[in-house]
Amino acid sequence: MDNKNYNLAFVFPGQGSQSVGMLEELAQTYSSVEQTFSKASEILDKDLWQLVTNGPVEDLNLTYNTQPAMLAAGVAVWQVWCERSKIRPSWMAGHSLGEYTALVCSGAMVFEDAIALVAERGTLMQEAVPNGEGAMAAILGLDEPQVVKLCEESAEGQVVSPVNFNAPGQVVIAGHVAAVERAMTAAKDAGAKRAVKLPVSAPSHCSLMESAATKLADRLQNINIETPDVTLIHNVDVASHSAPEVIRNALKEQLFKPVRWVDTIRFMHDQGVSKFVECGPGKVLKGLNKRIIKEAEHFTVYDPDTLNNVLEQIND
Repeated sequence: MDNKNYNLAFVFPGQGSQSVGMLEELAQTYSSVEQTFSKASEILDKDLWQLVTNGPVEDLNLTYNTQPAMLAAGVAVWQVWCERSKIRPSWMAGHSLGEYTALVCSGAMVFEDAIALVAERGTLMQEAVPNGEGAMAAILGLDEPQVVKLCEESAEGQVVSPVNFNAPGQVVIAGHVAAVERAMTAAKDAGAKRAVKLPVSAPSHCSLMESAATKLADRLQNINIETPDVTLIHNVDVASHSAPEVIRNALKEQLFKPVRWVDTIRFMHDQGVSKFVECGPGKVLKGLNKRIIKEAEHFTVYDPDTLNNVLEQIND
């Protein structure tokens, strides 16, 4: 029987964590990784593993490719974890697109449905703001009120707003390219350590996504959603939900409202979580989470070495 660890949370990364070659080492040891991508490729009628393995990076970074690639990657790592360990987390969350990965891994959504859904989500987002018209950027070294104010002052009739509250001193902004660039300049003038554009092709979680969210809501009505087997904390309201309609609404609102990641990690820690495992490519969330809750233990799983390290630290 699977054992739930009440101090353990698994979190799943979203866009921005993708890279050409991700999960190659894990796939060399665990055949289920490539099998997961093969299933996704069949649904999408495109070779997703070929894209992830060989690129080009410009194609991987297109939203409608990034989203299914990251979903498949997170689910593949979770399946490897389940092969190797009977330990299960009592908490899950996903950053932005990673919330869909969490829904699959918690049993709330079927992988096949989720892959098709996030590919369509990416297409809807790109249609709402064509490639080259929107942007996202990370602002490092300013506090949240400062970023809110400089976005308001930089808008000049366009859209730019804080969309990811990632960690103390790290806020992501999104909107029209020119407005984002003005806000980046204003941030540097205000003393930001860095202002860096992110490798995404659509400006997630801002008001430019409202039209895409309306269309996504229609699509979600055709997706079967069950009550998650694990307590899953949603980005938009830092709450767990069991009713399918409420989950659907949270996913709709997530598309044009901010990701409250700092609040999400703090909430789980307040409930007793002392170990956070990032399940998927890279270590972006591990870095954020360490800054949010310094006293907790933070891990990541994306290759055989990191997997074995977590297995040693979290004993069966």
